[in-house]
Amino acid sequence: MAKNMILVNQLKIPKNATKYVQECLDTSWISSQGKYVKLFEKKFANYLGVKYATTTNSGTSALHLALLILGIGPGDEVILPASTIGACYFAIWYVGAKAIPIDADPITYNIDPNLIEKKITDKTKAIMMVHLFGHPCDINPIKKIAKKYKLKIIEDASQAHGAEYKNKKIGSFGDIACFSFYANKIVTTGEGGMVVTNNKQYWQQAINLKTLAPSKKSKFIHSQIGYKYLMTNLQAAVGLASLEKIRQSIAYKRKIVKLYQQNLKDIPGLILPTEQKYAVSVYWMYAVLIDEKKFGMNRNKLMKILEKKYGIQTRTFFYPPNVAFKKMDLYQDEQFPVAERIGKEGLYLPSGLGNTIDEIKFVCEKIVEINNF
Repeated sequence: MAKNMILVNQLKIPKNATKYVQECLDTSWISSQGKYVKLFEKKFANYLGVKYATTTNSGTSALHLALLILGIGPGDEVILPASTIGACYFAIWYVGAKAIPIDADPITYNIDPNLIEKKITDKTKAIMMVHLFGHPCDINPIKKIAKKYKLKIIEDASQAHGAEYKNKKIGSFGDIACFSFYANKIVTTGEGGMVVTNNKQYWQQAINLKTLAPSKKSKFIHSQIGYKYLMTNLQAAVGLASLEKIRQSIAYKRKIVKLYQQNLKDIPGLILPTEQKYAVSVYWMYAVLIDEKKFGMNRNKLMKILEKKYGIQTRTFFYPPNVAFKKMDLYQDEQFPVAERIGKEGLYLPSGLGNTIDEIKFVCEKIVEINNF
C-alpha cells in the first residue's frame, strides 16, 4: 500500500479511549470482567431505546446467538438479502438451517420486501434484514409479512449505528438485533458485537450461551453447548468512548456525503446513494454505482486508476450468493438481477471518520478529472 494512500475507511480513535483503556490496564481489569463491559451495554441499550443488550466478540457471533436463541436449527429456513456479507449466511449455516436469499431493492440495495412472500415455505422461521451501508430497510412491509406468517425478525444493524426508520432507532424493531463493532464501524471496539432485544428471556439466553452455558449450580456444569463469545473490558472501554461521540460521528459522515453529492451529482453514469423519506441514513460508507456505458469505463478500471495513479483506495460491494459461494457450488441455478448488477458496478469511496475533508475534496477532483479525460 502506498505511503500516502487515502484509505477507503480511515479510522478515528476517540480521545477518551486512551483514558479508559489506561484505567483498565492500571486496575488489571483486561478480561471480560470489568466495569466498562456493563457500562457499554447499558449505554448502548439506552441510546437505541431498547431494554437489554449484551456484548459479544463479533457481529457474526451475535448473529449466531440470535439464531440459537430463536430456536432455529436443521431443516429450518431463514430469509436474508442476496446482497450482504458472507457472515449472515455463515451464521445461518452454523445452526444447520438453510439460507434463502432475496434480491436487492434497486434503490436502497437492501432486501426487496416485494420479493419476500413468494419465498416463504412451511419451513421458514425467520427473516434476517440487513441495513446495508447505513440505510435502513423498509421495515413496516417486512414486519407485516412476518406477522402474517408468524416469523421472527433478526435485524443485522452492523452498518447502521444510529440510523433511523420513521424516527425510531434501527436495532429496536426486530425480535433480536445484532451489531458489529469492527474497526471500520461508526461505533467501534476493534473487534466485537452486541445482541440487543426487548425480550428479557432472549437476553438471559444470550448471556448464558456466550459464557459457555454454565448451570445455576456451577459454571463448570453445563446443560447445553455453550460458546466463548465474550468482549473484553479493554474493547468495551474503546466502545464506550466511541459511543460517546456517535452524534458527532454521524454528523461528520453526513458532511462527507454533502461534499460528494455537491461535486459528483452531475457526472453521467455515476449513480449516487439516495435517502428514502422513511429513513435517516448514517452513510456508513459512501456507496456508488458505475454505469459503464454512460461513465465511459467500468467499475474495476476506475478503481485501478484511482489506486495506481492517485493513491485512492476503494472497495467493491458485496457479491450475490451465486458469485460469493460459487466455489462451494451453492446457488448456481439461481439469479439475482439487482444484486448481480450492483455487485459488478458498486464501489465505496473513502468515507471513514478519519478521512479528512481535504481527502474527500481530492477524491472528488480526481473522479471529475477521470470523467473529463
